[in-house]
Amino acid sequence: MTYVYNESTAVVGPLAAFAEPHTYDLCEPHARSLTAPRGWDVVRHEGEFEAPPPTTDDLVALAEAVREAARPAPPRPPEGDQDLHQAQHTGRRGHLRVIPPNH
Repeated sequence: MTYVYNESTAVVGPLAAFAEPHTYDLCEPHARSLTAPRGWDVVRHEGEFEAPPPTTDDLVALAEAVREAARPAPPRPPEGDQDLHQAQHTGRRGHLRVIPPNH
C-alpha cells in the first residue's frame, strides 16, 4: 500500500519484490478491508495477491534467526551474585542489547 498525497489516493496492490520508501506491506485481509480518509479514493489491484519470490535478504534473516536460536544460553550466576553480574556485563537477548550504566 502507498499513498499519493497530491491526488488524495491510497493505492493497494501486491507486495513489492524489493523495499521501496513510503510503502507499507499489509496482510491480505487488511489489504482487502483498507479504507481511506474522507475525501480520498482507494485504488485496488484487481486479481490475486501473490507473495513475492524469496530474496537473499529473507534467507540471510532466516539463517541468522536459526543461528541465534541454536546458541547455548550463557551460564547463570549464583543467586546472590546476579545483581553484580548484571551490572558488570552486557546482556544480549535476541536482537536487543542491554548496556550497563557507567560507574
